[in-house]
Amino acid sequence: MNEKILIADDRYVVRAGTALVLESAYPDLKIDFAENYEQVQQHLHTQHYDLLLLDIDMPGTQYKKMISELKSIQESLKILVFSGYDKNVAIQYIREGAEGYLSKQSSEEEIQEAVKSVIEKGYYYPGELIGLIIQNKKSNPSEKLSSREYEIFKLLANGSGNLEIGNKLDIQMSTVSTYKKRIFKKLNISNIAELIKVHEMMH
Repeated sequence: MNEKILIADDRYVVRAGTALVLESAYPDLKIDFAENYEQVQQHLHTQHYDLLLLDIDMPGTQYKKMISELKSIQESLKILVFSGYDKNVAIQYIREGAEGYLSKQSSEEEIQEAVKSVIEKGYYYPGELIGLIIQNKKSNPSEKLSSREYEIFKLLANGSGNLEIGNKLDIQMSTVSTYKKRIFKKLNISNIAELIKVHEMMH
């Protein structure tokens, strides 16, 4: 993996340690650092990043609204919330659009797996979070999807990305995006983890 990652944490030891863990597994990663929220914004305004590891408790943090604020600077940015807080806090950030949650108590393997998962699949949710995400949501999966929407819903649930679905169904990636938004709205979900859970509940 040669993606570009921004690690945002106000403690040097966390930034340096996380970078070491990632570089030992993925030596081609490009890693930058930010130690407060203002620096995160400055970096995003000047460079493109594939992934942001975001400590939610550092100087200048805006809490939940950070997710939409940062994505308005870089729409394609994937955000992995990096926190010592419990899972209920994590869920709030995922509901706001973060691509995943990683506890600061995670092992080296979990940190490596989380980054790989977000970059390759577009999300990372520890197993025990999925159930909580569903409990926090009032979904109505019985609302009918059109046959094309259902086809795309199944492909998304099986881990296919927009490009893959576009190629498979011979439609533009932007069209896949439009369908995806419609599916999310109809099923009252906000991310792929929830979509997978709804898919499991329907089968």
